[in-house]
Amino acid sequence: MNTRRPPRSAPRSASKSSGDRDTPAGGQRGRRAARGAASALKTKPAETEREDGPQRIAKLLARAGVGSRRDVERMVEEGRIALNGQVIVQPAPLLTSLEGLTVDGNPVAKPVSTRLYRFHKPAGCITAARDPKGRKTIYDLLPKDLPRLMPVGRLDYNTEGLLLLTNDGEFKRQLELPASGVERTYRARAFGDISQAQLEELAMGIEIDGVRYGKIDANLERRTGRNQWVEMTLTEGKNREVRKVLEHFGLQVSRLIRTRYGAFELGGMPLGAVDVVPRDELFKFRRQMG
Repeated sequence: MNTRRPPRSAPRSASKSSGDRDTPAGGQRGRRAARGAASALKTKPAETEREDGPQRIAKLLARAGVGSRRDVERMVEEGRIALNGQVIVQPAPLLTSLEGLTVDGNPVAKPVSTRLYRFHKPAGCITAARDPKGRKTIYDLLPKDLPRLMPVGRLDYNTEGLLLLTNDGEFKRQLELPASGVERTYRARAFGDISQAQLEELAMGIEIDGVRYGKIDANLERRTGRNQWVEMTLTEGKNREVRKVLEHFGLQVSRLIRTRYGAFELGGMPLGAVDVVPRDELFKFRRQMG
């Protein structure tokens, strides 16, 4: 049915400047916030081993903030992790504690409580610790007094907006897995022609160049000539998903901003700002996730 949604009301973000009419809306409230909270109630993926019993080294070190499970597995392959002086050759052995484990010869510290930070990533930097091409990374911009943090997912070099950071590799993994159903909302400024009816077809998913993308809730926010702002909410977050979907419709994306990840919103955070999510908000979110 070719039903068009009415235009959204004007953004209420405190971060919008009078000199930039394209500044993104602040928080995505109301029905979107409610939907995000509801999606967090989906069942958490089953774990391979019991939470209170022996666990794989990769999982133990992820919880200790050494890195994600994939990072730890890579460290094992590189011979950087040892147990009681013996280099570990594969991440499958089950352990009950961190005792005797070292990374690059340094004892692994006991896990600290999970922390979560919001960061307003600007365009022009990559989501990585280092770049062989010498480009600026998010760690060049983050305050030096922060604890060791890992990004939750990634934002492309030219993509800006909300980037979550945590010291808990296992929590990072849980937030990233499509099976967890955690929603991400983006706003894209694009040039070209598209209708609300076309965008609503994305609710059924779409296949592009042999890659299947799941349900996307897309809304044409406002249009000026052939330029428009499109808001898209998804749960998979595949590589360059938003850009590829819009380019499939013949649109040229000139700006892309992530405004929400799960229950956490960009709001009116200044560009480049970072803050910690209050413990009670984090606890509530993790309890909803199960």
